[in-house]
Amino acid sequence: MQVKTQAISSSESSTHYQLTSLHYGQPGRGKKVYIQAALHADEVPGMLVAQFLRTELNALEAAGKINGEIILVPAANPIGLAQAIQGAPFGRFDLSTGTNFNRNYKHVAGELKLSLAGLLGSDADANVALIRAHARASIAAWQPRTDAAVLKKILLGMAVDADIVLDLHCDNEAVLHIYAGTPLAQAVAPLAALLGARAVLLALEAGEEPFDEACSRLWWDLQTHFGPDFPIPPACLSTTVELRGEADVDYGHAGRDAAALLQFLAHAGVVDMPLFPLPRPLCDSTPLEGVEPVVSPHAGVLVFHRALGEHVEAGAALADVIDPVSGATTTLSTTVAGVFFARTAHRHVLRGMDIGKIAGAKPFRTGKLLSQ
Repeated sequence: MQVKTQAISSSESSTHYQLTSLHYGQPGRGKKVYIQAALHADEVPGMLVAQFLRTELNALEAAGKINGEIILVPAANPIGLAQAIQGAPFGRFDLSTGTNFNRNYKHVAGELKLSLAGLLGSDADANVALIRAHARASIAAWQPRTDAAVLKKILLGMAVDADIVLDLHCDNEAVLHIYAGTPLAQAVAPLAALLGARAVLLALEAGEEPFDEACSRLWWDLQTHFGPDFPIPPACLSTTVELRGEADVDYGHAGRDAAALLQFLAHAGVVDMPLFPLPRPLCDSTPLEGVEPVVSPHAGVLVFHRALGEHVEAGAALADVIDPVSGATTTLSTTVAGVFFARTAHRHVLRGMDIGKIAGAKPFRTGKLLSQ
């Protein structure tokens, strides 16, 4: 294992941050895998999973059982880890710019549509290699102006040419669920089954350039642009894995999740270890456009009627919001049928707050599909 440290801050910065990544295997020998944890720095479960992965990958490398390159970033956001507001960690947004750490990554497809003109051919493998080289060059030419943007450049520079990208997050309170591009539905199904995902949410474009899409969407954007005479497969299986809720930090969950991720890499031929049969999936994939965010119409005490992971029918009572002064109670109901996969951890909410999400089977939303 090789440990690399990259500086985030420049001499013009008022603070100093650096990013550490762990590198296993041999670049150029087999598939490249990139795994990062806690891009939203206060989403801790992935950091514990990364510790289990580190131990197992050390052993696999020592035994000569890594058949490619694996990069593990156990704490992907040192800027967010250093942030707190009145004693509470605050790692979702950069306090200096207000920017979400998982938004506004460089989408290189626009540049590559120009730089690749006249260079692609009928050989899909050759096209993939050429696109990856141009993508690396595009990221290298990115000139970020803030520490947060430098962090994004470093992370994307390590991942944009990978075959597999696993971005480990968590929700506020949730069952395990996964986000991925629609063309990756078949490729992500084994991962969902191994992890026991209760929702797999697919979109061609979720909006606002999250990290996973910066690695994956360029492939189908370029295929659409150049057309069928120049075969371009979806060569990066990039996905956001939501490891339940923020408080689900324990050795049992983390050990099982790490074992599932390693099994996925084994099935992909990246590591040599005993293969287990894929378990039965716990859900079908559904469109991200079909997710219903349930919104509180006024402030009050929040009391849920349904448990996370339950399948609810359209019109089902999901929760009550009780005005603590007047006692007036509003029952919040769903308008779609689907899995109740995520909810707020707050039990007093304000007007307009999302209190839960239902994974519906029929698309009905457009525009920005991710929560802020």
